[in-house]
Amino acid sequence: MNTTGRYRSIFPATIAFSVALMLIGVSMGHPEQILPGLWKIVTMQDLLITDYIDIAGPAAAFINAGLVTITSVCILRLAKDPFNGFTIVEMGLMAGFSLFGKNMFNIWPIILGTWLYARYQREPFSKYASVALLSTSLAPLVSYMALGSVHASLPLGILSGVVVGFLMPSLSAYTYKVQNGMNLYNMGFACGLFAMMVVPVLTAFGDKPDSAMYWSTGHNKELGIACCVICAIFILLGFFGCRMPAWAVWAGYRRLLSTTGRAPNDYLRMFGVGPVLVNIGLNGLIGMAYILLVDGDLNGPTLGGIFTIMGFSAFGKHPRNIIPVMVGVWLGAYGMHHEPNYPALQLAGLFGTTLAPIAGHFGIIFGVLAGFIHSALVLQTGGPVAGLNLYNNGFSGGLIAIVLYPTLTAIVRHRRPKLRDADYYDLFEEDQPINMSYWHLKPPKPGEEHGSRMRDDVPDHEGAQREEDSGS
Repeated sequence: MNTTGRYRSIFPATIAFSVALMLIGVSMGHPEQILPGLWKIVTMQDLLITDYIDIAGPAAAFINAGLVTITSVCILRLAKDPFNGFTIVEMGLMAGFSLFGKNMFNIWPIILGTWLYARYQREPFSKYASVALLSTSLAPLVSYMALGSVHASLPLGILSGVVVGFLMPSLSAYTYKVQNGMNLYNMGFACGLFAMMVVPVLTAFGDKPDSAMYWSTGHNKELGIACCVICAIFILLGFFGCRMPAWAVWAGYRRLLSTTGRAPNDYLRMFGVGPVLVNIGLNGLIGMAYILLVDGDLNGPTLGGIFTIMGFSAFGKHPRNIIPVMVGVWLGAYGMHHEPNYPALQLAGLFGTTLAPIAGHFGIIFGVLAGFIHSALVLQTGGPVAGLNLYNNGFSGGLIAIVLYPTLTAIVRHRRPKLRDADYYDLFEEDQPINMSYWHLKPPKPGEEHGSRMRDDVPDHEGAQREEDSGS
């Protein structure tokens, strides 16, 4: 199905969002800083944590974010990738990480590699366009091999990116299944595994990438105002700009809050545009409130975390399943003799919501537990990947999901854990609404979901009843 489907309005909306990012940058900086700042961004090694606001100023950082976001949505449109809830996820990720790690130079070799993989498999690029964008989690590898390595050269950087893009589709399809939908940042886990192999190889050849720390402060007021305005616009558009009565939007949003968030959960197809926009706005405000409550800093990385939460508000995150994880990270900070405003823990509080499905599926207490464990583990997983994987919290979240899901399923749910058999690419191939009117009575039959396999939100007691019936 092409992009002229039901959600074709996403394209102009993402363009408008990209323009808004650029306007924010121009309003916070000076126009003469833009070109020198963009050059500095492109020539950085981009290892975590490289805050573009700190090294190039807010004007160049937000212009870069706007350009990368526009480029990303145009790639999806030209590839005829269906627009759905995951499209919003991709825009949140690309916009957010373009404030600290992705730029108009280091994303292209990876996208080219995935395009070559599609050609090699003799399949349309539309099937892999989303994976191409998500694989830019390893964009710092391109910059490092081109500019920072002891063997640095432009061809080597480009070749590294092409190899990443070529290998990620098959690897990410496998890692998606073993996490059982409990880690929303599947590509972060896949890229983390890949980076764990790359770093020792580089070390063996006399190279040693190392994490960076560029972290800007003092922008809380202006960035807070800008974030509040963006979130308020989303909420108002959700209630009054979607050709739905406000009461219907609110009713849909209440149903959205009852979901577990376990991947895949395409809220745009399940509940419509209005409830999703409201969810995006409210989750963005919650993310910003967390940073301000822990006396943190609104800057490129933390705003990237907020944009990521807003993106996944169309695909699994809502207030009821992200707040417990944030509380767990906050508690973990004190348990490790850190303050919650320690930079890595600020990011853990935001990006740790990758484990929101654990809170939704097993309950609030286990969501807090997942956040607590994440706050400790994420501080250690950055070392083996040496700052090359931008989605480091996704790597940590994947490890936690692989351990917690079978453990809690066996002990708390008293069921035998088993791997899901859903196809990873089902997430990206549909843009039609899902008929959920009878889900409270029986699960959808094959084919009734337009090819999707989203069976997660059928109540558990009904699943247990089906198992009993089949057993008898």
